Amino acid sequence: MASLTKKGGKTPAYHIQFFRDGNSSKRETIYIGGTRYSEKTANELKTIVEKLIFCKDNDTDPDKKTVAWLEKTTPEIREKLVKAGLIETPPTYTVTELWDAFLKQKADVKGSTITIYETAKDRFFAFFKGDELLTELTQVTMQNWKDYLRTEWPREKSRRRPRKYGLAESTVAGTLTKAKAVFNWAVRSGWIETNPLTGVGRGEFVNEENDRIVTMDEYHRLLDACPCQDWRVIIALARIGGMRAPSEVLRLRWSDINWERSRFYVTSNKTERYKGKGSRLVPLFPELRIELEKLFESDSSEGAEFVINRYRDPERTNLGTQFARIVKLAGIQPIPRPFDNMRASRSIEVYAEHGEKAEAEWIGHSTEIAKKHYCHVKLRNWD
Repeated sequence: MASLTKKGGKTPAYHIQFFRDGNSSKRETIYIGGTRYSEKTANELKTIVEKLIFCKDNDTDPDKKTVAWLEKTTPEIREKLVKAGLIETPPTYTVTELWDAFLKQKADVKGSTITIYETAKDRFFAFFKGDELLTELTQVTMQNWKDYLRTEWPREKSRRRPRKYGLAESTVAGTLTKAKAVFNWAVRSGWIETNPLTGVGRGEFVNEENDRIVTMDEYHRLLDACPCQDWRVIIALARIGGMRAPSEVLRLRWSDINWERSRFYVTSNKTERYKGKGSRLVPLFPELRIELEKLFESDSSEGAEFVINRYRDPERTNLGTQFARIVKLAGIQPIPRPFDNMRASRSIEVYAEHGEKAEAEWIGHSTEIAKKHYCHVKLRNWD
């Protein structure tokens, strides 16, 4: 059993005394006091001490209620219980150990997802040292990291524009989201008690400055500037078919196209982890059918499995760089995030002409995303 003694004064102190390991000659004392601890807390701690002594004497684990109390109490009290020999010191981990362990258990996910986490990791260690302890991270330090990403991260310098600092708000939001997942895993694994990113706003994923409608007039001018039929089909699949590029475009097979029923299947590695969302059936829109038929009848497609064959090597082909050349030849204004904006342009059209259900089924957006980005969009610069 343990005893509780209260020492008087303006700031009362409490002494909890007990005998450990059945040795009546070895008395331990835990001191708590000051304005931070009330008599109620002292009595709760006395009860916890008695439970922990019982567990030690009987070689049993504490009950859930005791464990929950220990998790919620202050680090100072836990340290006192450790020194008294009633609980063990929890292991401490560095941020390097956390990221390495997290990525190791993610080994079975897609390479593109791992790449996103690796990028978030690089941005994390540009600010934090690898040997920093998880227990030393706080909401303040994580907010400082966010501010660093927003204002000090060096952007790539080019001859056309001076060096600027700070990532886009949407990029910062994506980075913080991935980092938060890492720290949530640490909490679930018992490495830390709370996520230090809790309370740090991630910001908005949408950067309206990069939103740009790609009009049908611009679409036809882009087609005219294409160096080959493969590129005409790539642009048609993105702008008319509403497909993600390059992921969905490069996965499209000729066997996915049903010419007779004017439909084609789109398989998506982005949504296949959701039940029933790994593929979608899309109308073979007339403008898209024209370009696909021309490519299908060409010599380059004879015996080919995939629709796009010339630009499949990611190490030798950068679709974004080539697209920028096509835009310049077409004589139109630059298009930021070109494939996203072509897909978004088609989403707006489908939503306006065919409704929410068709947009979700053909383009593959969730209802929430569709309502947020496409329901009330003003078709600026549409004509």
